[in-house]
Amino acid sequence: MWYRLAQLMPRRGPAKSQPPETRIVSERHFLSAKRGGGQLRFEVWARPNPRGLQEITRYSLAYINPLLYSGDNGRVLGYDNAHGVHHRHCFGKVEPVEAASYEAIVERFSAEWVEIAKEKARRKR
Repeated sequence: MWYRLAQLMPRRGPAKSQPPETRIVSERHFLSAKRGGGQLRFEVWARPNPRGLQEITRYSLAYINPLLYSGDNGRVLGYDNAHGVHHRHCFGKVEPVEAASYEAIVERFSAEWVEIAKEKARRKR
């Protein structure tokens, strides 16, 4: 991808002015019952780095299905870096995750929500 995950490091010295963040992705995908139902939400914020490339500063990926889990506003699975910490939400439990790259987080999220949806379909039979 044309952007990479920003490393969240504590600042030293006076803060330098940075370009403002811009939301580069804001998507909702509604899933059919055959695909597990619910919805997928993606939000990504970035700012240009010194080389002019977009550098991801914030992200939020969520699989929402209140029929599977009613807590946490229906968020069955989610990954985000709110509060400067990369973490995973799964059925109400929150745990920190290693963030090698944004692309790796998206791949992990995609594989996990598909598996959860498949498990739901298996239980229906």
